[in-house]
Amino acid sequence: MDSKTNNYSSLSEVHQSVDTTSSRRPAWRKIFAFFGPAYMVSVGYMDPGNWATDIAGGSQFGYKLIWVLLMSNLMALLLQSLSARLGIVRGRDLAQANRETYPRYINYALYGLAEIAIAATDLAEILGMAIGIQLLTGLPLIWGVLLTVLDTFLFLLLQRLGIRKMEAFIIALIAIIGFSFLTEILIAKPNLNEVATGFIPSIPNNTALYIAIGIIGATVMPHNLYLHSALVQTRKIKRDEKGIKKALKLNFIDSAVALNLAFFVNAAILVLAATVFFKTGRTDVAEIKVAHELLQPMLGSNLAPMLFAIALIASGQSSTITGTLAGQIVMEGYLQLRINPWVRRLMTRLIAIVPAVIVILINGEKNIDNLLVLSQVILSLQLGFAIIPLIHFTSNKKAMGQFAIKPLLIILSAIVTAVLVYLNIRMVTEQATNFFLTSDNLYWKIVIILAALFFVFLLAVTLFYPIVMKKIKPIDLQVHDQSGGLEQIPIPVYNKIAVALDFSKNDLKLLSHAIGQGNNKTSYVLIHVVESASARMFGNESDDLETRKDQERVNEYVQQLIDKGYPSVGILGFHSRSKEIIRIVNEGKADMLVIGAHRHTGIKDIIYGETVNTVRHELAIPVLIVNL
Repeated sequence: MDSKTNNYSSLSEVHQSVDTTSSRRPAWRKIFAFFGPAYMVSVGYMDPGNWATDIAGGSQFGYKLIWVLLMSNLMALLLQSLSARLGIVRGRDLAQANRETYPRYINYALYGLAEIAIAATDLAEILGMAIGIQLLTGLPLIWGVLLTVLDTFLFLLLQRLGIRKMEAFIIALIAIIGFSFLTEILIAKPNLNEVATGFIPSIPNNTALYIAIGIIGATVMPHNLYLHSALVQTRKIKRDEKGIKKALKLNFIDSAVALNLAFFVNAAILVLAATVFFKTGRTDVAEIKVAHELLQPMLGSNLAPMLFAIALIASGQSSTITGTLAGQIVMEGYLQLRINPWVRRLMTRLIAIVPAVIVILINGEKNIDNLLVLSQVILSLQLGFAIIPLIHFTSNKKAMGQFAIKPLLIILSAIVTAVLVYLNIRMVTEQATNFFLTSDNLYWKIVIILAALFFVFLLAVTLFYPIVMKKIKPIDLQVHDQSGGLEQIPIPVYNKIAVALDFSKNDLKLLSHAIGQGNNKTSYVLIHVVESASARMFGNESDDLETRKDQERVNEYVQQLIDKGYPSVGILGFHSRSKEIIRIVNEGKADMLVIGAHRHTGIKDIIYGETVNTVRHELAIPVLIVNL
């Protein structure tokens, strides 16, 4: 296999975990089984970063930028459908497809940009949730930011419950957001005829352009393109022509419904800001907190600001879950580096918290919304590097077969990409020009020039490399990868088998499986980890009653096995089950481990630990897991 080819599935923990092919299910349940991934994606289109850009656009320019929301929503529908197509047809997420196509160092650059985009997204989510908590409880912003670390444990629990439970949780949060803004709009009572004029395209000035690009960056988010191409693979489909066509059709419907809900939320925020602030002459409202403070006196309702804060918290919480999944997809796809998802979540959250805390400590709680808008502009700058490869992959007939997108769709996608890249370059050029005219800092001027050259170079490589090299692999509609011949199958021989015992009725089952894997020359290492208070404090110097009894028990097992003709030794570990099992297996040079799994999930994993997962990830030898 090519070293650049991924040898594992995207989001392997939930890959094809939702079966859409079962003949025992009624037709309506099989159809609804496809619905869910787009709702996970859609929360990124209504995250707190959108709030800042929507409020700024509505308060400063009234309804004039609604057309930007509509345009960006149509762009999102087009691009997300391409992302879903890539995942369904090729069975690859965008990061995996990039890794298999582009040179190593280009992939490192694309990976770095994707991580920057995810960090910018998470920064917006942190600030949004912290502001929402402050508005609802009065807690200082910096404490709200630090509290957002705790949602790592919520993500861990949801992940244990499975992808459908996670989707249900996200949909519930979306319902809270939608209900909140529907109520707000009913209270505000906007003039619908005036709202309709906002669908006529216009950009009043450069400030409006900056906000419009921020809206596009907040709506069409690069990490969502990685995310959608992986989430659709959680559905098990029939890998034939009819099955793929059905999956493409139903996923498009899923995307259309979910993204229209996201458009409603964004439009509601902008219309609310335009109705309450712009129409009353308050064109200076560009901050979420100011908007919240003014809702009650201007609408004459205590319910409005409370719903605003609740929706903000729900928005940040839903977006942070999908951002974590996107980070996992990007890291595994580009680097083939797989780490525990909760560790990945904690890393992502801490990376985003640091700049937020620094800004708050230096500037206090001022200009936080400017940081939100900036995060969305950063996202917009990354778009080209996700969209261009996506168009390459989905339009290539060699790779996609009959499911390659048609010329009209290619042209439309290219126009969308050109518009986005042009707007980005125009905005960056104007900002850089202003800086060069007003600043004497030579160091930063050099940095900006080098960054611009790198940006243009990487964009050119992303655009032209697949055309020149044509390294995209053809489609394979087989259920599984083609394997080699089975004429000669090497039969492994295990000379030393380690067995992790818990001194319960399960020990006999574990030992029988271990002996079943051995031969007449195999020796056995019996492992038991003492977890008494003395063992935790004194380690192998522990001499309490539990330690002595455990030593007697393991000696009895060893003697009984020796009497039956199985060479054996017994070794006690102390304190940490996982670390001690790994240490004893490695020091004893065992070539197989037999360990029991109690099959507890969710909160029990947090309480009792995850010995099996930790051990199997750390050991390079085969691990036989026996369900107890």
